[in-house]
Amino acid sequence: MALENKLGITDSLELARVEERISKQKALEIFESGLLETFEVGTFKSLSEIHTYLFEDIYDFAGKVRDVNIAKGGFRFAPVVYLEAALEHITKMPQSTFDQIIAKYVEMNVAHPFREGNGRSMRIWLDALLKKELERVVDWSKVDKDDYLLAMERSPVKDVEIKVLLKAALTDKINDREVYMKGIDASYHYEGYSVYKTENLNTEQ
Repeated sequence: MALENKLGITDSLELARVEERISKQKALEIFESGLLETFEVGTFKSLSEIHTYLFEDIYDFAGKVRDVNIAKGGFRFAPVVYLEAALEHITKMPQSTFDQIIAKYVEMNVAHPFREGNGRSMRIWLDALLKKELERVVDWSKVDKDDYLLAMERSPVKDVEIKVLLKAALTDKINDREVYMKGIDASYHYEGYSVYKTENLNTEQ
C-alpha cells in the first residue's frame, strides 16, 4: 500500500517512480536557481525548507515534523515526544569543524524528523553546511552504498566510520553541477531509487 500522497497513487512502486522523478527534478532546480544558497545552514528550519521544496508536490507532510514514531531495520528514531526538543538542540550544535558538522549530521539522522524522505533531504542539507563552513562538499558518487548505510547505522554509537568515509570523499568542486547531479543520483540510490538519472531530467519540463 502506497503512502498517502497528493497524486492519488495507490501502488507503492508507481509512487516510488513518480516521487523519484519529481523530487530529483526539484533537487536540480533548488541547486540551479541558487535557492539553496539562501537557506540558513545547519538549522532544522533549512532542512525543513529543503524537504518542502523536494516533496511539496507529492506529500502534504512535506517539511512538517512527523507525528508518528518510526523505525528502520531494528533502529528506532527519536520518539515523537522528544522530537521538537531534539531539533532545537541540533540546530544549536556547533558547526565550525568537519567533526562538529558530521556529529550534527549524525544527530539529525537519529532525529529523522520527517515521515519520509529524510536521508535524501539531509544529504543536501549536509553539503550546504560543508560548503558554507569549509568550502567543501561530499562527492557522493565516491561513497559506496553498503559502506555508507553500515557506517550510518553504527554512527549513533560511534561516528568514526562515517567521518572517515565522508572525509575521503570531500571535494572542493562546491559549485560543480555534475558533482551535484551525480551526488543526487548516489543519494537516491542509497534509498533504492535509481530509475532516473538527474542529468536527464530537464528542469524546464
